[in-house]
Amino acid sequence: MASNHNATNATCTASMKATSNGAFQHENPLDYALPLLILQMCLVVAFTRFLAFVLKPLRQPRVIAEILGGILLGPSAIGRSEKFLHAVFPKKSMTVLDTIANIGLLFFLFLVGLELDIRALRRTGKKAFGIAIAGITLPFVIGIGTSYVLSATINKGVSQGPFLVFMGVSLSITAFPVLARILAELKLLTTDLGRMAMSAAAVNDVAAWVLLALAIALSGNNTSPLISVWVLLCGAGFVVFCVFTVKPLLSLIARRSPEGEPVKEIYICMTFCLVLAASFATDTIGIHALFGAFVVGILVPKDGPFAGVLIEKIEDIISGLFLPLYFASSGLKTNVATISGGHSWGLLVLVIFTACFGKIGGTVVVSLLFKIPIREASALGFLMNTKGLVELIVLNIGKDRKVLNDQTFAILVLMALFTTFITTPLVMAIYKPARKGAPYKHRTVKRKDLESELRLLACFHSSRGIPTMINLIECSRGIRKRGRLCVYAMHLMELSERSSAISMVHKARKNGLPFWNKKQSNTDQMVIAFEAYQQLSSVTIRPMTAISALNTIHEDICTSAYQKRAAMIMLPYHKHQRVDGTMESLGHSIHQVNQRVLRHAPCSVGILVDRGLGGTTQVSSSDVSYSIVVPFFGGRDDVEALSYGVRMAEHPGIMLTALKFVAPPGKLLPALMKVNTTDEDDETKSGELFFSDFINNSKKQDSVTYQEREVENKADIIGALKSMNKCNLFLVGRSPPIAPLMETSDSPELGPVGSFLASSEFSNSTSVLVIQQFNPNANLQQLVQEEEESGDTSDVPDTPNARSMV
Repeated sequence: MASNHNATNATCTASMKATSNGAFQHENPLDYALPLLILQMCLVVAFTRFLAFVLKPLRQPRVIAEILGGILLGPSAIGRSEKFLHAVFPKKSMTVLDTIANIGLLFFLFLVGLELDIRALRRTGKKAFGIAIAGITLPFVIGIGTSYVLSATINKGVSQGPFLVFMGVSLSITAFPVLARILAELKLLTTDLGRMAMSAAAVNDVAAWVLLALAIALSGNNTSPLISVWVLLCGAGFVVFCVFTVKPLLSLIARRSPEGEPVKEIYICMTFCLVLAASFATDTIGIHALFGAFVVGILVPKDGPFAGVLIEKIEDIISGLFLPLYFASSGLKTNVATISGGHSWGLLVLVIFTACFGKIGGTVVVSLLFKIPIREASALGFLMNTKGLVELIVLNIGKDRKVLNDQTFAILVLMALFTTFITTPLVMAIYKPARKGAPYKHRTVKRKDLESELRLLACFHSSRGIPTMINLIECSRGIRKRGRLCVYAMHLMELSERSSAISMVHKARKNGLPFWNKKQSNTDQMVIAFEAYQQLSSVTIRPMTAISALNTIHEDICTSAYQKRAAMIMLPYHKHQRVDGTMESLGHSIHQVNQRVLRHAPCSVGILVDRGLGGTTQVSSSDVSYSIVVPFFGGRDDVEALSYGVRMAEHPGIMLTALKFVAPPGKLLPALMKVNTTDEDDETKSGELFFSDFINNSKKQDSVTYQEREVENKADIIGALKSMNKCNLFLVGRSPPIAPLMETSDSPELGPVGSFLASSEFSNSTSVLVIQQFNPNANLQQLVQEEEESGDTSDVPDTPNARSMV
């Protein structure tokens, strides 16, 4: 009795209260559950984010840093210190940590279900389906053989059936979200390779969940096979029940949440409660709580704003705060020290070899049977070998069910880490998407053939600048005599670490095309605005979107401009105008995007400083009434700006004024930057000749006027420009041959005159388009390698080949 009483006292002493009374009451906060949990969360998030920053140059997905961070915090590295482990991660706190981590896991699996569109699986082609089946079957069969080796050596004393299934599942899984992010990072999403990998991974993902449910059902403590059958039958019954009861309820909620109206809080609350209730049901059945959350996520209607609102409500706190706790919890169970001696390390090599051989070998063989080139087949094999969170879920469930011991668990965790780590560098080494293209002639607005089609690539980040962009396009369509205008309207979207980024990828690459799918009802307001304009005008509008990290999105812009044979890329300025008229920066990253495009562009570039050209709404053709001014100093970029202005002046609602700055007789233009160079002399002569032709032609047009202003100093130039600041739009060359008009400027990409025109000091109502003409002799760092011209290069198909422009 005494011993039982002591044991009870010990148990009571070991239990943790929620909160402490504080250090001033002589209590250690780390002896209480809440402050200890807060410390653990802060430590885990900070440490994993630091590792993600360190691994970023290696282009590794964040899941690698989170898995590695969990392992390093555990007994494999930092946790080898008993003081650290007992102070920060004591055993008595693990129940609370695991519970919070699993709550985060439930809602993360709900997010995964939201991203997975079952309807897309019906469109999976024969190639992708065959590759997926091969990528599951061969690793699963090899995993069976490996399980016999491990059970005979280091994993003795467990039921062979459940262990066999767990091994097969762990070797045959492909991490769908991790693969999508790797493809996006490598710019492979809309290549044939990327499409096949994503389709095959989606099939693999569904198969993995079915196999995992089977593994869990077989791994119960009750050895009776009848129990496993009952678990599987009840699980199937649960899915059927959800399809016929939960799905109609979620569809009703989605219908009552129309576009443009806020989703009611009660609908959000009901959905989250459904996630928890479904998780409780599946846990009661015996197939783990995460299955219930996953099923509810799949059943949420993907059309309409409801799914997007759910993602916005939970993704940041789950992915950024709670999910890393699951990796930490997993890492604390992983002790690499258990892999000791040549025998154990040999088994690790065996597991890694069999995992890679089964997944890569099966994928490559079937790909070759479908006549896929060997290099693409090999890259596809490495991509399908990607592991991730689902792998850890399988392993943790196996360890909790006593199917995997510590050593086997550590070996399989290291296998998942290694196979994912090698994916990116190996794919980059063996497969490089083609960046070749046939040369084309019309890379500038200025051209001899005035009847040829003008192609523009107009980029935008948000809906804010769309009215001005459409009004600018309307002014550019040359309705009197010139060739037609074709505009590729590219929505620039940042690929972030959020789950919704992958959801955006799925929406943008419907049918594997880089264009919005017009066969489906698409509620994207940005697309609707451009399509509505196209119906009312003779301009060809092709909306598209690019999803990429901001530090590489310039590659998508420049490569797409080349493949579409664009004459000009239009970019939004990195600042927008506030209500009080001041310019507010949208971020340094967007600023750098514009600078990179200027360096790499295969055609002319225009940067639009938007001050509301035409107001906040689209202006109809009959209501266009704008005055446009082109300051002309004589440089190459000024020639391009004036050429663009001449085309705009063909619109009956446009009045164009060319303002030429000249020096007094016998003097040089004030603030001249450089003189007496052959290139500048040629450029000046060419500019003078062009302006003379412009004067002769403008005499025939009532909508075109020109003025000459004699200027002796910088103040004269500023005064002349300010006298014209009542116009609607300035077209200005980026690099006229004068010194800056402002002493300091944080926007060198606008040039000496553009920086002044874009400043709040100049105007609060006049928009500015700063233009840089393409210069074939400038040795720009082009991203597309020109190949020999073959056949007719006057047109180009809509779908870019081998580019990550989605």
